[in-house]
Amino acid sequence: MARITSVAAAAAAGIATGGQNIIAFLDMIAASEIGPALLAASDDGYNVLVGSTPAKPLLFSSYASHPDVYNAQFNSTAAGRYQELNRYALAYMKSLHLPDFGPVSQDRIAIQQIRERSAIPLIVSGNITAAISACSNIWASLPGNGYGQHQNDVSMLVASFQQAGGTVSIA
Repeated sequence: MARITSVAAAAAAGIATGGQNIIAFLDMIAASEIGPALLAASDDGYNVLVGSTPAKPLLFSSYASHPDVYNAQFNSTAAGRYQELNRYALAYMKSLHLPDFGPVSQDRIAIQQIRERSAIPLIVSGNITAAISACSNIWASLPGNGYGQHQNDVSMLVASFQQAGGTVSIA
């Protein structure tokens, strides 16, 4: 589960209420990007490097900063629960005045990315399919992004959102 509180999630999203749906959306992204087995085999995904599998988890040990470990097979430095690239993580850490790449900082970066896609009102209102579509260019595992990587089905993502405590009005 996301480590940011519902109140802090709402504040980071720039809203007064609706933090539980934001947290559920973060959990849905993690389930999509990392998968349940790898979430269980790690610090809930917060310390996962790109290329990890449940059978062979690749984990980093310090949250002081983004680990910046390059995986040549994937041509990527993605790391953490939301698989942030080093160059973006550093920029967000600076602009959001984050002290580290720890769990709450990763949650805040993901919330900021969601804000930039104008998906916060969609998530709060429960229009999850539209929110997924709005965020698909950020996370490769969301359907409709064109990255050429595995994409999860919308019905699986909506079910994951609901399982995490999110309220859906329009699936």
